[in-house]
This record gives sequence, C-alpha cells and structure tokens, in this order.
Amino acid sequence: MSFPCMADTISGSRFTVKRTCIFYVLPLLLMISPCKSAAGPRGSQADRAHVAPGRIDAIFGGLKSKDAPGGAVLVIKNGQIVFQQGYGVTDLHSLHEIDAHTNFRLASVTKQFTATAVMLLVEDGKLHYDDDRVTDILPEFADYGKSITIRNLLNHTSGLQDYEDLMVNDRPGDEIPQIKDAGVLDLLKKQKGTKFAPGSQWDYSNSGYALLAMIVEKVSGRPFGLFLLDRIFAPVGMRNTLAYEKGTNKVLNRAYGHTKADDGWHETDQSPTSAVLGDGGIYSSIEDMARWDQSLERHSLLSESKMRPALTPATSLSGDLLKGPDGKPVSYGFGWFLDPYKGHARMFHNGETVGFRNTIQRFLDRKLTIVVLCNRADVNPEALALQVADLYFGAAD
Repeated sequence: MSFPCMADTISGSRFTVKRTCIFYVLPLLLMISPCKSAAGPRGSQADRAHVAPGRIDAIFGGLKSKDAPGGAVLVIKNGQIVFQQGYGVTDLHSLHEIDAHTNFRLASVTKQFTATAVMLLVEDGKLHYDDDRVTDILPEFADYGKSITIRNLLNHTSGLQDYEDLMVNDRPGDEIPQIKDAGVLDLLKKQKGTKFAPGSQWDYSNSGYALLAMIVEKVSGRPFGLFLLDRIFAPVGMRNTLAYEKGTNKVLNRAYGHTKADDGWHETDQSPTSAVLGDGGIYSSIEDMARWDQSLERHSLLSESKMRPALTPATSLSGDLLKGPDGKPVSYGFGWFLDPYKGHARMFHNGETVGFRNTIQRFLDRKLTIVVLCNRADVNPEALALQVADLYFGAAD
C-alpha cells in the first residue's frame, strides 16, 4: 500500500527489553514535492545517490501481510521523501492496513521530545543544565538528588536506579500494576543513593527521563503532554502526535503491539511501564516524524547553537567518552546516540517496548534519514534500516 504524498498532507511481560531512541536532522524542501524520487541538488556523488524504491521494498518483504502486524517505513534523501510504505495491519480485529497516518507507540523515541522540552525551558531561562539539581526542582526528592544535575538526567550519567527493576523489588511475587511518572518518583525517593557518582559513568536510565517529564511539569506549570502539544507538536505541525494517557486522550489511527507465539499472534500492547510518559509514552506516525525532521533542520524550535549541547556526547573532566556498564565508551548526547556507522556521521536511537520495535537512523554527511516503526516484537528495525543505508552508500561509492 502506498502512502499519500507529504505535499498533499503537509497542512513483555517483564520488560524483556529496555526502551531506547534518536534522530538526525534533514531538510524537507517545501517547494519540491517530496514524494518524487529525485537526484537532489548538484554536488557530490553522495548527494546524487539514487536507489530504486523496489530495492528498499524488498528489504521489508517479511512484513508484508493482509492479516498480521507489520510496520511503516520512511526514507528521506536530500530533503525529499523518496520512500514511504506500510506493511501489515494495525490490529488483528479490524485488519486495517498500516499507512503513513498510523500512529505507533514510539517507546524511547519519545526521549528526543522530552529532551527538547527541557531544552526549551533552558532557552526560556527557567532551567539550567548544570546549576539546577533534582532537589532544586523537586524538593520532595531524596537527599542524594542534590548531586544530580539536569544534564546528568539528559545524558544518562545520573546513576539513578532503574525503576523497572525497582517495581519488581517493591512487590516481589505480586502482580505488578501499571506505573506512571509520579510513581517512578515515589520509588526513587525510597532509595538511598545512586549506582555511581553522577557524571562519573554512563548508564542508560529510563528513570531519569521520567523525572525530566515531572520537572517539565513543575517548571512550566503545565501537564507534560500539554506542554509538548503547545511548544513542540502544534508549532511543528505534528497534528496526530501525542503523549498518550488512558482516559485523558485518544490515539487516532492507532497501531497495537503484538508478539508472536507458537499458536500465532497475540496482542501485547501494554505493560506495567506503558503509562510512563517521559521515557516512552508518545505515539506518532511516519507522516508526523517527517515534519519533525523538517523542523529540526530549519531550527524552527531551537537555534543551531541552542541545539549544540544535545549533540555533544557526555565526557569525563578529561574530555574522554564515559564508559557504560560493559566498560566500553559510549557516545551519547541528549536523547541521541552519536556513534558513526561505516565512517558516516550518525545520530540514531531505537525504541523498544512490549509489542513495538522502532528505530530512527540519521546520517548527517549523506543527508539520509530512515525511520522504521513496527507493531510486532519479532523484528530488528535497526538492522533493516542499516540495510537501506547500505544501499545508498553503495549507490554513492
């Protein structure tokens, strides 16, 4: 099923996988119909690289189905949408086909929006990356929060305990109820300290981004979801993107998550962590993610200089990349991994939660963005996206 042109629409059980996310900045030229495959502006061979849509489609052949969950794929090259395609169905009851408007739970792709919300408050002068500590904003937090800065939360150097583990320890042997951001705060307040001195190491922290959502609420005086709507989604034109809160709002054109078992597909759309907003609660479509990509390139929300801290990896006082739990250096900014791929400058993030698997891969030097959103847990979107990237790199070599 083909998607409409953007020009026509521009107006697990126990958390088997940690939720993770990032994006890369590409221009979408409004004066050029982005649904046409074009060679792009004159310039290097890399800029003129062209890949036939059929070759991209072949990579996602395993997602094609009339009665099974699948995904949506977006490829932007030189500011133009050169490929967008839906595969499979949104759910096993309606069997609605997935298309450009289908909204998926982004999981940790959410973190780029949470980080942007914080950055906007920094630009407003209401927050400071290094001068403000957790207890300055949330005085009810435990004393150990005095050593955790806003920057530590953003770049995963806070050392906070993982709330997913704390939920299990808090109710051993019991059925685990769904938790919200405020519940994460309550769990963290019971702890005596962090896993390491804040700023000394790197360790991916969903807890930190749940706290950031609460900090945005406290500083702005607005519910987190409404702040996102007012300051990010509406200005960018992401009309159907939202931070989902059951009973408060509704996800239109919603894809439901699924897991495959021996007896077939099962809907696995919600887990105990699915109601936490700051680290993974946003729903969006590839149509809206294209608009988001455009706004980033144009710096319509934050200037290039204001964005720079988000694209700077966390380092030690000596300037070295911090090491993760496995002892290897990690290149991470505010919501984005910054590791290159085959020598190409890359910003990327994966998003994984029960029933959903997503990735955003952005290659700065090749002006290439690839987004893959899936409502099934048996695929590796990053691996598929990198196969697409390899097609373009080969076309340019």
